[in-house]
Amino acid sequence: MSYTVGQAAKATGKSKPTISRAIKNGSISATKNDDGSYTIDPSELHRVFPPVKSNSNDETDLKPSETPSLQREIELLRELLTDKDGVIDDLRQRLDREGEERRQAQAQLTALLSDQRAPEPQARRSWWRWGK
Repeated sequence: MSYTVGQAAKATGKSKPTISRAIKNGSISATKNDDGSYTIDPSELHRVFPPVKSNSNDETDLKPSETPSLQREIELLRELLTDKDGVIDDLRQRLDREGEERRQAQAQLTALLSDQRAPEPQARRSWWRWGK
């Protein structure tokens, strides 16, 4: 079985110009047909460009009996996620409250530790220097 340029592009996941360029620069040997198209040997093509892995749906198809259990698992995981969101919100509120209480306590301590005494009155000075 030989590939055309279009089939080779699909088999490797490359574009047609990439395959044509590889043929023209000699990376891939191909036979030119009378109509100008190329015939590429699969082994020659895959020597340069590895084949694309097919996405078989056999692996992802679920048995009908598995679907309800997976849906239940999804529901349980969503409930857990909702519970965790609630815990996170609660912890954030606690953190905000504690931060505000800490700021208030710091302000009270600063007020208590600062010098609250009234300034001492200055001694009266006479307007004459010699008459102290």
